Amino acid sequence: MAECGRKALSLLEAARSRYESLQISDDVFGESGDDSSDNPFYSTSGDSDSDNYIAEVGEEDQHQHHHQKRGDKESSGQRGGAGGGGSGRIGAGPPGSLSRSQAEEEGWTETLQDVTVPPFKETYGPAQKMPVTATALDFFQLFVPDNCIQNMVTQTNMYAKKFQERFGSDEGWRPVTAQEMKAFLGFVTSTSVHRCESVLSIWSSGFFSNRSIALKMSQARFEKILKYFHIVAFRPSQGSNQGLYKIQPFLDSLQQSFSYTFRPSQTQVLHEPLIDEDPVFITTCTERELRKRKKRKFSLWVRQCTSTGFICQISVHLKEGTDALATLKNKPQLHSLVAKQLCQNISGKNSIIFTGPSITSLSLFTEFSKQDIYCCGLLSTRKSDCTGLPQNMLICGSTPAQRGQSRVMMKGSMSLISWYNKGHFRFLTNGYSPTKQGIIIKRKSGEIPCPLAVEAFAAHLSYICKYDDKYSKYFIFHKPNKTWQQVFWLSISIAINNAYILYKMSDAYTVKRYSRAQFGERLVRELLDLDDCSPTQ
Repeated sequence: MAECGRKALSLLEAARSRYESLQISDDVFGESGDDSSDNPFYSTSGDSDSDNYIAEVGEEDQHQHHHQKRGDKESSGQRGGAGGGGSGRIGAGPPGSLSRSQAEEEGWTETLQDVTVPPFKETYGPAQKMPVTATALDFFQLFVPDNCIQNMVTQTNMYAKKFQERFGSDEGWRPVTAQEMKAFLGFVTSTSVHRCESVLSIWSSGFFSNRSIALKMSQARFEKILKYFHIVAFRPSQGSNQGLYKIQPFLDSLQQSFSYTFRPSQTQVLHEPLIDEDPVFITTCTERELRKRKKRKFSLWVRQCTSTGFICQISVHLKEGTDALATLKNKPQLHSLVAKQLCQNISGKNSIIFTGPSITSLSLFTEFSKQDIYCCGLLSTRKSDCTGLPQNMLICGSTPAQRGQSRVMMKGSMSLISWYNKGHFRFLTNGYSPTKQGIIIKRKSGEIPCPLAVEAFAAHLSYICKYDDKYSKYFIFHKPNKTWQQVFWLSISIAINNAYILYKMSDAYTVKRYSRAQFGERLVRELLDLDDCSPTQ
């Protein structure tokens, strides 16, 4: 028993050392304590559900190979999940992939050479120093300043006036003020703290009622502001027909503030954050209520710092619309365009970008390398654009692979890696040298050898999975029907999370160490201009 304890402790220390060497910060939410062992890829405890991020991709490839074996009418005695060892004959590769002779002609070789990424040209962290007395509202207003709130006041009043000119006067309406608009934002933001789906529950007598803040504004007044609330009251006479014109100026302003207030680390990830429905609602509602819920009509991609979790840039795409993204039906092409939009501000900085299967492609990574943007992406033969990649690296061979075994081919500085760990996983990278080795540390399996690119991808993506798990708990749960309002409140949720990250990295955090939940509560009270709002309370 003592020997097992010493072994577990040594694995924990090794895991922490590897974790810190990859420049991933400790838990920015301050709710998990000092133990970093819950990283699913460096875990010294039981397996984590976040492990499924990579496992699902491996299972997809194994499922595909299983059907290839059946299509070849070969024996299916081996189980597809037992390792995806593949059939005795290699079938046709994904569309656009190269045969062995074509790959050699294109410059792919098994001769490996060292790859060095130039030094990162910036120091990551907050771009401005906040005073030790800074409040939650001060950090939030780095992204939603007073002039932005005043614009909401102006546009809301304009819309209310025009609406009443067309449909008749509203006796219960009076122009909204900046103080009321802040309180309006505070009421809706409170749904992220108390996790109630209807903001009107604040004034009810039920479980989610909150008399301490309900007295700040009557329910009738809140509903009037909610009825007329607008960011852009009227469609511009000239310019775009984009469906997000009602929120685009706010998104542009928010994007600029993200860039001005924070400098991301060298390693960043492009992905779609977790923005699904409230899991509590999904598990408790009836089938009829589920059918009544409208599906989201937009997708959100982000570029996120893997050292802190700070979301540096967002890109919103309407699934049905007239914009350039909506006209693209080919998903790899669509996601490639999204990736270019998200990375347009980091060229020339020697950043390393991690991508999922839908974005990873040789053509995109080659284009990024010309802009001094380096990449490391997970490949899927079903989801990725495999054009220009060798077939023999994308299809399982006849020889069963051993756990931790890897094969690598190179073209210039680009490496295509096939690594086996209860399934075949393939990576495309020019951000890590194929000659350098790493390890994945698991409690049951111990140390599993792998190329350094695989270890880096696993570590950074698991951190983002951990961020998303906690981030989803602090969504604004208010569910409007209009798409632009859904995007707006989602953007506000992102801004609040970013504000908390800046708070955690500031001197104000030394005065009072708020958790994310406490920070949200303080922000609500400060928006409502209630007493007891000092950072030391």
